[in-house]
Amino acid sequence: MTEKKLRIVLMGPQGSGKGTQAQLLGDYYHLPYISTGDMFRQAVKEQTELGKKIKDLLDKGELVPDELTNALVAERLSQPDCQAGFILDGFPRNLSQAEFLLDNFDIDFVFEIDISDDEAVKRISGRRVCDCGMTYHIIYNPPQKEGICDRCGGQLKVRSDDQEEAVRRRLQIYHEQTAKMIPFFQTKGIFYHINGEQPIEAVNKDIVKIITEHGFDKN
Repeated sequence: MTEKKLRIVLMGPQGSGKGTQAQLLGDYYHLPYISTGDMFRQAVKEQTELGKKIKDLLDKGELVPDELTNALVAERLSQPDCQAGFILDGFPRNLSQAEFLLDNFDIDFVFEIDISDDEAVKRISGRRVCDCGMTYHIIYNPPQKEGICDRCGGQLKVRSDDQEEAVRRRLQIYHEQTAKMIPFFQTKGIFYHINGEQPIEAVNKDIVKIITEHGFDKN
């Protein structure tokens, strides 16, 4: 067992399986899984003024402004359950957010789970989500009972921002903005490319292998 903190960022285009891998890694290393998407959707569910603004942005495939996202993430990562480490999914999404993150937190690994745009659209069309935060796919990662969450028994649904037009827009944003972070992370020596067009277990094995090679053990 290691006492080293383990702080991981997962990045990749929509549908790449970041959420699934974050859940697997969080369970394996006993670390909290932090999803900015879940944070935003909670605000939408509560129908606050902020939530209404976020919903409009998400439905259009747009991103939430950096200053708001940075503040929400910093507050979450400063909580007690993140002191031993965390798995961060959905942040940072651009170079400004990446610089903010590394200015305020030490990050050990940034994994880009890479898939093609066509594969992303194919995957997202079959994605189903639950209000508890669990994510499934009707082909690649189905629930035990169709339409029902394994964790809480809730009804699974298709997110409004998973419509193809919004998906295509988000993919464009990813390639134009998020991918610019790669050289920045490479200069820090923490960036690793992962082939996301493998079975879930193979993607997870590749990630864990790299983490283990750097002296981090399962807690």
